[in-house]
Amino acid sequence: MSGNIELLNTTLAATRAAGRAALIAYLPAGFPTVDGGIEAVKAVIAGGADIVEIGLPHSDPVLDGPVIQTADDIALRGGVRIADVMRTVREAHEATGVPILVMTYWNPIDRYGVERFTAELAEAGGAGCILPDLPVQESALWREHADKHGLATVFVVAPSSQDARLATITAAGSGFVYAASLMGVTGTRASVGAQAQDLVGRTRATTDLPVCVGLGVSNAAQAAEVAGFADGVIVGSAFVKAMLDAPDEAAGLAAVRSLAGELAEGVRKR
Repeated sequence: MSGNIELLNTTLAATRAAGRAALIAYLPAGFPTVDGGIEAVKAVIAGGADIVEIGLPHSDPVLDGPVIQTADDIALRGGVRIADVMRTVREAHEATGVPILVMTYWNPIDRYGVERFTAELAEAGGAGCILPDLPVQESALWREHADKHGLATVFVVAPSSQDARLATITAAGSGFVYAASLMGVTGTRASVGAQAQDLVGRTRATTDLPVCVGLGVSNAAQAAEVAGFADGVIVGSAFVKAMLDAPDEAAGLAAVRSLAGELAEGVRKR
């Protein structure tokens, strides 16, 4: 069965044709529970998210700040497994028709098996993977299987990436390019900063792929700012924090749906 890279491509083309950036939400699988996590994905989509990244909880999430680390810890202590990640992708996609990607570090895929992981993700209806710690020069095996199964390979670029390095990364990727707005870990920020706009411009000079910005966006004003120069606005920690701060799961679902609505308005006010 082929994955949904084409759905991802057409979704990003449609938002661009509409003159706006896509809103991309991130939520970890298994948080606060597997079922609760699936409902949270549905809630952010109902609120206005165009695309969703499902985090594969990991014990050493080097890119993630304390908010997502806390959610990952809750999921891992709850016994989340890769099968639960695939179930989250499947049920969220079947319920909404929205492109769903998995964001994961390389070690879990390596241990699980690249062919097995890509085949199962495609069968679940996944659109691809974001792989923040997989070096491009070591990615040939992954890309071979991802291409075979119709999955996007999204690489992360950072403000420190030199232009030649950007060209190497974007030439190997598909779907979109994840531009980290700043050096550091995930988390909400008071300001997204000018570094992001410069990085988007330098990245676009190397590729026709959409360039989507993550790390730090937490409110409608920041979403509007980033939407003014990027093809997509990626929000993770703000959604996770809304769930963590809620007194119960129902309140958490209402909170993330409301936040998605505010952010969706933001990307349309660019």
